Amino acid sequence: MQRTNKIPCERARDYPIGKALAKLGHFPTKESEKEAWFLSPFRSETQASFKVSKKLNRWYDHGAGKGGNVIDLICLINGTSVKETLAWLQKGQISFSFQQQPLFTMHNGNDIQVRYAQPISHLALIGYLHARKISFSTAVKLCQEVHYIFRGREYFAIGLQNSSGGWELRNKYYKNSSSPKDITHIKNGNNRLVVTEGMFDMLSLMDRDNNLMEKNDLLILNSLGFMEKSFDMFDAYNSVSLYMDNDSAGRKAVDLMLKENPKCEDRSKLYKDFKDVNAWWTAQNQ
Repeated sequence: MQRTNKIPCERARDYPIGKALAKLGHFPTKESEKEAWFLSPFRSETQASFKVSKKLNRWYDHGAGKGGNVIDLICLINGTSVKETLAWLQKGQISFSFQQQPLFTMHNGNDIQVRYAQPISHLALIGYLHARKISFSTAVKLCQEVHYIFRGREYFAIGLQNSSGGWELRNKYYKNSSSPKDITHIKNGNNRLVVTEGMFDMLSLMDRDNNLMEKNDLLILNSLGFMEKSFDMFDAYNSVSLYMDNDSAGRKAVDLMLKENPKCEDRSKLYKDFKDVNAWWTAQNQ
């Protein structure tokens, strides 16, 4: 029995600490090929004193004077047993009794405090854009790098600002938004409008056509809940191109928009075999 338990522990210790921290919502404030520095997951601090050695896959909290391996870390952060921690590290199972939400889900609303937005520069975010097959030159036309605080901890993400000043926030591990929620309507003085549900669908279309933004106004709904709000906007345009998701909600939205205004055109045939524009675009650029 001892040997059976020992092998999983040895394998679990190889699980990258940085990846485990990211799953728990902690991201580095600075990093290099050899190490990464985080704000301590145990204490409130403004300067990162929590170091992760990528080579050794070990961590050390200089402020607390303690360190260890990934199993020690998860046990400490979540107050869980070694058995519970191993179940998560090895199988991705969430057995922690106090977790009522999926691990990657963060709540929308006023819990998020945006600290500042700046031009996209963090390598992790650039890598995320690359994974979604979005060029950096396209992303910077619409998005910024947003740093914010959620429940006392700092995070950063690709951010798209909406028309009311809130932000849609995306990175490799989660999607989130700050209040107030709203559409993103980008007016360039054109008589044609392109409509998508999410930011990455619009970025995909912009990468496909480098002049899309110059030839069209853009509308990103950010949520189908804002669909009816968009109806009044359609009257100002000669044509409205719809790129909704290929799911039941998206198809229903298209049907309603087509009935609402004869200027609307369903463009989903472009990506008919995929869930949405970005899924299609990613497949085209593998």
